[in-house]
Amino acid sequence: MSSSRFLFSNGILSNTLDTPPVKLFLESQPGAYTTSRTHNNASCLLFWERHMKRLSESIRILSNLAPQLLFKPNNSSAIVPPLSTTLPIWQPTLQMLVDDSMRKVMPIAMKERLDCQELAVTTLVSGNLEELNACEAIDEDRVGKILDVHVHIETYVPSAFGVLGNGAHLALAGYGRHVAVAKYSDWVRIRKSLEKLRPPSVTELLLSNDGNHILEGCVTNFFVVCCKVRDSYDKANGNKYPFEVQTAPLSDGVLPGIIRQLVIEVCGSEGIPIREVAPSWSEHETWEEAFITSGLRILQHVESIKVPTEWQSAHSKTWKDISWTKKQFQGGPGMITAIIQEKLMEKATLEGYSISNICKR
Repeated sequence: MSSSRFLFSNGILSNTLDTPPVKLFLESQPGAYTTSRTHNNASCLLFWERHMKRLSESIRILSNLAPQLLFKPNNSSAIVPPLSTTLPIWQPTLQMLVDDSMRKVMPIAMKERLDCQELAVTTLVSGNLEELNACEAIDEDRVGKILDVHVHIETYVPSAFGVLGNGAHLALAGYGRHVAVAKYSDWVRIRKSLEKLRPPSVTELLLSNDGNHILEGCVTNFFVVCCKVRDSYDKANGNKYPFEVQTAPLSDGVLPGIIRQLVIEVCGSEGIPIREVAPSWSEHETWEEAFITSGLRILQHVESIKVPTEWQSAHSKTWKDISWTKKQFQGGPGMITAIIQEKLMEKATLEGYSISNICKR
């Protein structure tokens, strides 16, 4: 099935022939970005308000900690200097800028898509250094000049959840991200160096700083459901169950994924024990289930995980030269994974952002 792509960038609308795949587009532009998709036959955008909040936070964080990841150097310099202040971002203003770009491109993308297709929507916001330097003071009215908004839309066919063979196959391959709390386009370029470590059939690469505690995937958050013996932590927190869901805390250096937060909320509302602690490979025999989450996949069960037997030397090799230890999960999604996925999709219906509202404004 052919894929249609569209890009609205700097006031110019490009169609499929002139629009690169999203990875190439992100490699070509610095900035903060977020990726969502439509749902229910492209009638709504999934968790759009949450994506806009995270996007504004990423812009604020990058302007403070790593402006070179947000701003393009101007013509007179190849270096982005440190900013004298954190760039203030008003979320309603940012969403107005994004929605204005969406109105230009979304109606065309909607006409081109087939009934079986959804739309993957990537919004990239770059800083305009020349406009920033021209501003004596930054207020809400000037933010629109300082920020360049790009909207990339591509047709997308979601995989059916729970179908045998549709699970993820993971391999531990890289170290944790710099400024992991923000989502930025330069990571798309940086992570390409990990591809030499990807074994055949592996669909996602995992990150760790020590080869044992797993942080996240290159484009996903990572969760395990593990059996455990009740300890003092469980007693103090009222956990009566012989299992818990685990995922690395943000303080360890992971992206605050939209679906990650929703999983935490679902577990809380459903009484499913969850602890924010990096899953430890040394305890993988206790893992009964595993799944990954992202704005496109939402939730995907894991079928297998590979980890190098020798972590320190792995990064100087290719996948062929590495000795791997493998964890194989039996069958399709486990019971806890299936419950969480079902509740996530219920939330998707409740928090859908109507496409018609965007197109009519």
